[in-house]
Amino acid sequence: MSHISANNPNRYQMKVVIINKSDSTGGAAVVSRRLMEALRSEGVDAHMLVTEKLTDSPYVELAASPNAIRKPFLAERLKIFISNGFNRKTLFKIDTASDGMPLWNHPLVKEADAVLLNWVNQGMLSLKGIRNILNLGKPVIWTMHDMWCMTGICHHAAQCEGFMEECGECPLLGRCKGINDISHKTWKKKIRLNRNKNKITYVAVSNWLADKALESSLLFKENVIVIPNAFTPPAIPSCRKKKTDEIRILFGAARLDDPIKGLPVLIEMTHIIKKENPELAQRLRLVTFGGVKNPASLEGIEIPHDYLGIVHGEEKIREVYEAGDILVSASSYETLPGTLVEAQAYGCIPVSFNRGGQADIIDHLSTGYIANYSGDIKTAAGNLAEGIRWAVALADDPASLENIQKRMYESVATKFSPHAVANAYIDIISQQT
Repeated sequence: MSHISANNPNRYQMKVVIINKSDSTGGAAVVSRRLMEALRSEGVDAHMLVTEKLTDSPYVELAASPNAIRKPFLAERLKIFISNGFNRKTLFKIDTASDGMPLWNHPLVKEADAVLLNWVNQGMLSLKGIRNILNLGKPVIWTMHDMWCMTGICHHAAQCEGFMEECGECPLLGRCKGINDISHKTWKKKIRLNRNKNKITYVAVSNWLADKALESSLLFKENVIVIPNAFTPPAIPSCRKKKTDEIRILFGAARLDDPIKGLPVLIEMTHIIKKENPELAQRLRLVTFGGVKNPASLEGIEIPHDYLGIVHGEEKIREVYEAGDILVSASSYETLPGTLVEAQAYGCIPVSFNRGGQADIIDHLSTGYIANYSGDIKTAAGNLAEGIRWAVALADDPASLENIQKRMYESVATKFSPHAVANAYIDIISQQT
């Protein structure tokens, strides 16, 4: 299995495989690839196994042929479609891990000293397949980027507390919900998985997610460790000075009109600012980036607006941040939002609700603004607007802007150090081998 490290002939080089659906699409993909790179920087022979390869990294490998990848994906979707009453709206909000590929037989898995699971849904790995990987006797570490490991079938429980019990009566199943629906049946399969003699170590990427795990019936007895996602800030802080009177507010997501992202709250915020601060509204420009399923969802924005579409590549994303002044997150919940980390690293002041792992990133009034969340859209939008006014005041003062940009940079460099993150994983693996 392991081989002698070229850097240190007296030390065996650890071999690790990271399993994630993609190497580029979605937040979990980006941070999984960064973890691979961080591990490699520490001398680990790390590779990624994916079903969608979009980068040219030689260390990322497709798990199987396109046909082999497609079959379990379609099989699982069909079963979900039948079980949710043929409801297209929730078809991709649910994952059951009923079907997957036989990755326990893949050479990268068989040769690895440890297997790191990340986002493995949509036909990549079944629960049975994960059990077969556990039976190989290797350390298995599952990094949770959402709540799926601790629920029956959903990725975010929102207001539902079913994950604290045994799931069932799942709101996502509509008229098909019941005591013994697929959320409860999948919950029972996950319980059996956690009773395997070879245990999974679960990693929560934020303290909020770890707290949710402790509340859950599936994971409250399991080994849950908090390790943030790795991020490498630029070589020097971005302490740029404003060249114009315009304030550019950024809002980005993989899908802007995903209900979780709070686009209606953002739009209502622009209404409030235009009504209460018309002079300020004239200075603001909203810049949105990411996919949009329904273009009409961007209508009604009351300040000048530019939509950039999907921005590809980390260099292009960096350019977007460096051209902005403020980044706003209106999400009703997030695990550890990478946009906030990236914004801080590139000198863009974050304003966000504290509905997830945001407090692991933002120190309120020091490295950004945490607004109070409310289920009432006008109240929530008003609280975000207050954060925008605070951030504008900082952006308008050169000395204050430089100070917060330095604090944000130092915070990111300390909290999300690739060296520290990689070694936290190495320590877990070393303790189990």
